[in-house]
Amino acid sequence: MLEKIKTPDDVQNLSLSELLELARDVRKRIIEVTAKNGGHVAPSLGATDLTIALLKVFDPRIDKIVWDVGHQSYAYKILTERNERFDTLRQLNGISGFNNTFESIYDAFGVGHASTSISATLGITIAREMKNEKGQNIAVIGDGALTGGMSFEALNHAGHLQRDMIVILNDNNMSISKSVGALQAYLTNILVSRSYNTIKNVVWDFVQHLPHRIRRRTILSARKIEENLISSLAPNIIFEDLGFKYVGPIDGHNIPRMVRIFKKVVRNMNGPILIHIVTTKGKGYEPAEDDAPRFHGLGPYEIESGKCRGKNGKSYSQVFGEKLCDLAEKNDKIIAITAAMADGTGLVDFAEKFPKRFFDVGIAEQHAVTFAGGLAIQGMKPFVAIYSTFLQRAFDQIIHDIALQKLPVVFCLDRAGLVGEDGATHHGVFDLSYLSIVPNLAILAPSDAEELQMMLEFAAEYNEGPIAIRYPRGSAKSCKIEHKPIELGKYDVRIKGNDIVLIGIGKSFEDAEAIFEKMKKDFPKIKPYLINARWMKPADEKLLKELEKSVTTIFTIEENSLKGGFGESIKSRFVNSNIRVHSFGIPDQFVTYGTTDELKEIIEVTTDQIYEKIKKLLK
Repeated sequence: MLEKIKTPDDVQNLSLSELLELARDVRKRIIEVTAKNGGHVAPSLGATDLTIALLKVFDPRIDKIVWDVGHQSYAYKILTERNERFDTLRQLNGISGFNNTFESIYDAFGVGHASTSISATLGITIAREMKNEKGQNIAVIGDGALTGGMSFEALNHAGHLQRDMIVILNDNNMSISKSVGALQAYLTNILVSRSYNTIKNVVWDFVQHLPHRIRRRTILSARKIEENLISSLAPNIIFEDLGFKYVGPIDGHNIPRMVRIFKKVVRNMNGPILIHIVTTKGKGYEPAEDDAPRFHGLGPYEIESGKCRGKNGKSYSQVFGEKLCDLAEKNDKIIAITAAMADGTGLVDFAEKFPKRFFDVGIAEQHAVTFAGGLAIQGMKPFVAIYSTFLQRAFDQIIHDIALQKLPVVFCLDRAGLVGEDGATHHGVFDLSYLSIVPNLAILAPSDAEELQMMLEFAAEYNEGPIAIRYPRGSAKSCKIEHKPIELGKYDVRIKGNDIVLIGIGKSFEDAEAIFEKMKKDFPKIKPYLINARWMKPADEKLLKELEKSVTTIFTIEENSLKGGFGESIKSRFVNSNIRVHSFGIPDQFVTYGTTDELKEIIEVTTDQIYEKIKKLLK
């Protein structure tokens, strides 16, 4: 059946029984490709039936469909003229793992982070209205994205404006980890009530069919009647109170029923409408249904067993999680906080061992940070574990609610640096830049697993203000040497030299080490310094002053944007001296998706490429 689908028009021409066959084919295609490439398996499997129902009723060339979050949309990509290229999912020069306006005319809005769809759809609705454009405007929000505060801001505004738009809530009772909070429990417990939906439709039809001359005088009274009836059957429906007409809940795997509901909504209703769809994350693939959090996003796996392929050693996330458990055993003030990322940040064991000291706040990074501030001001020691790219969303709270008050909150930034196939929305390449401008905030970056553990120990005892530790995705390198203790603002000088300095920070110290060895062979007369910076802030001012007296050239290496990054901070200290500072890192551009090695090759920051540039400078 899938081979017959060349454009979305072909979906509209299928019978309802053929749509069910198509759903099976699409799921099979998603599983086959993600097993090879990795990706967000469970979210897209869960949204497959919903996608087919949408494309049966709506035309994505005329109707604007905005996905939130974008990793639900693999079926949508397959059915909107991208099936032939779907094998290239998340591969260099292939199709993106998220919606991308540069990739397809069918992607109405680019998305990688959560909770943005309702705001974007409302903006699209207003703009199209001003241009007198025809078509429906639809936000598909799910996978926990409704736990983000931005969603409620948008719901509130849309309810106030009362424009024609549709919000489809894909309620799968899951986020990246299991969704939490009163809202999720509330949605799950709404009664599937025929009487409620029947009476609601009668009331709404009555209001819509009143003669035009008396409609205005009676509509407020009719709405009041509707609200009273709703309250008697499903008390305090929050969406109704926000100005939305609520439809549901509906089985999100019953394609014929969704098709009927969507057609009825378009035909009979106006204003902002919320359609509540209930789905199972990972639907149609048993390993993903049984372990939806793990199958939220993962690397290549075996289809038969669901086991991941090629995993070697502990990840930095695991090292972090294990060490935090050890520290919490000794210090009962340590609290772990995450934003719907218990699995991704390695906090599952912590949650099981210390349930009263673990808090998953949902996809609400701003709240997570200020919540940590409240804990800290009362003498607790909160560790906030959030991916580097997602912590950007809480920048204001870091400044005003934490740093300004010098609260001893520890920010643990997972996935710092390039993260590979997830692409520009997920690369953690700005944290050194955006955090370094914040007063009172100390910033660390480990070069290996042992240093991460030492930095966590240091942070647990540090009470002079907030501290951030950024570490990369993937397997944690283990170093055999005995590390020097972590001291505030103190670099680790591995090898003392004379004239040339190689400084790497975080994972990039590996590059500095490799280049140091190459330099020893090619330039035997040069005796360079080899320095593991450890600290972005504060800098090792004593060491830098010593270097100013003796060296001529400094090379810095970082997996962060060069704009405002570690290299620029070093360069600024020598601006009035004769020392030349050459920095290597992420250029001023958004980096695409592909393997990390491929991406480094493209932006010319592999170890060999950096060394070739250094050789030319030395010669």
